[in-house]
Amino acid sequence: MIDPEQLHARILEELDMTREIEDDELNRLIYRVLQEASEQEYLPLARKTALGRELFNTFRKLDLLQEFLEDDTITEIMINGTQNIFYERGGRIYRSDKRFISRDKLEDVVQQIVAGANRLVNEASPIVDARLPDGSRVNVVLAPIALDGPIVTIRKFSKEGITMEQLISWNSVSKEVSGFLARLVEAGYNIFISGGTGSGKTTFLNALSQYIPKTERIITIEDNAELRLQDVPNLVRLEARNANVEGTGAVTIRDLIKSALRMRPDRISGISGATSPISLINQDFLHQVYPRSMKASNFRHFYLKSTTTNTFLYLLW
Repeated sequence: MIDPEQLHARILEELDMTREIEDDELNRLIYRVLQEASEQEYLPLARKTALGRELFNTFRKLDLLQEFLEDDTITEIMINGTQNIFYERGGRIYRSDKRFISRDKLEDVVQQIVAGANRLVNEASPIVDARLPDGSRVNVVLAPIALDGPIVTIRKFSKEGITMEQLISWNSVSKEVSGFLARLVEAGYNIFISGGTGSGKTTFLNALSQYIPKTERIITIEDNAELRLQDVPNLVRLEARNANVEGTGAVTIRDLIKSALRMRPDRISGISGATSPISLINQDFLHQVYPRSMKASNFRHFYLKSTTTNTFLYLLW
C-alpha cells in the first residue's frame, strides 16, 4: 500500500531548497512522484487526486488541517495530539480518520499558525491564542501542560457576516428586541454583551453593528482580531501584542485604550478573551469610567460601576 509519508520524503529529497519553488512546479513534482508510485502499485484516479491535494497542503498550507478549514460546513476543529482529530458539523462532534504523520509535523503546523499571527509558543510559554488569516480563532496548548501531545482548537467563523435579519429568522432574537437594540445603538447607548464560551457574543455584536450610523468613527480593540463590523466606513482595528522572546515589546489592551482615546472615536468596541464580555461604548463613557469601572464575576453576571444612565447590558445564555 502506498504510504503518504514515503511519498512526502521522496518529494522532499527532490526539492531544490536553495531557491523559491512556485506552486505549479511543486504540483508537477508531486504528480510525477505519484505517477511513478502508481506504476509500481495500482492507484485509482480519485485516490491519486486526494493524495496530490494532501501532499500539496503539507508543503504549502496547513497540512491535513487545510481540508477541514476549506469545508464551510465545519465550525470547529479539535486536535488532541497526532492521532485524535475531531470536528464539529451541524452542532455535532465527529471523529476524523485523518492523522498527523508525526508529532514534529503537528508542531510545525502549530508554529506556522502562531507565527502568522505574530505570536510565540514553546515549552516555556506553552499556551497561546492566535488567529488564522480568515479570522478563525485558534487556541494552542503544548507540553509540558498538554500531556498527550499538542492540543489545537480552531473556532471557524462564517465567511459571510451574519445579519440581524438572519438571527431573527433563526429565532435567535425577536423582532421586538432587535428593534429595541437598534434604537439603543442609534442613540449612542453603551451596550455590554455577556455570555459563556460559544454563546455567540462576537456574532451578535457583528450583527448589531449594522445599526451604527455611517457617519461615526469606530475603533475596535481586541486580544485577537475577531470582530467583523458590518458596513462601517470609518473603522480602525487594533490588536494587542504579546511580549517577544526577550520579554519586551508587549502592547496591552490598556495601552490600546489609551491610544484609542486620542484617535477621536465616536465609539470603541472591544473584546478581551473568549469568555469576557464584549462591548460597544461611546468615548465619553470611557473617559468617565476607565480604567476600573467594570467587573465580571462569572459568565452570567456583569456589574457596571458608573453613574452614567444610558448603559444597557445584554446577556447571552
